[in-house]
Amino acid sequence: MSQIIDKAPSDVPQIDADLRVNGATHRLRLDTRVTLLDALRDHLGLTGAKKGCDQGACGACTVLLDGKRVVSCLALAAQCEEREVTTVEALSQGEQPHPLQDAFARHDAFQCGYCTPGQIMSAVALIAEGRAGSDEDIAEFMSGNICRCGAYPNIRAAVRDAAGG
Repeated sequence: MSQIIDKAPSDVPQIDADLRVNGATHRLRLDTRVTLLDALRDHLGLTGAKKGCDQGACGACTVLLDGKRVVSCLALAAQCEEREVTTVEALSQGEQPHPLQDAFARHDAFQCGYCTPGQIMSAVALIAEGRAGSDEDIAEFMSGNICRCGAYPNIRAAVRDAAGG
């Protein structure tokens, strides 16, 4: 019979990590296994990135790492030291929403809204990459972001609008 071994928290290796998130550096003491998603949500209180599948398949936790989109549930926080993490919380300028946030609202590109932060962060990178040329391009390059409500036509319209197309 196999035995379950439960390590006491003191037995889990800890690290000190300097995470640069949304332009500010945060010194955190973390379990070495903590994902970027959990560091953002549980240690920094930034809950915009959502925990969906926790397997990198749904895109609800998408953030930008050095300007590139990543699913934060698959990135270890320790791997993100000395890199710039941008979350959906950093997009608006005070009361002024980011153009993609505005386009999502105008095009009703969300229903339940759970996937919206990940969709928006992916779209920010998509536009920066110059890959928002057509509906087919948008669908292809955002295929890692799942919307269970099926708001894809409105999401594509919002991205196309924000991209100036």
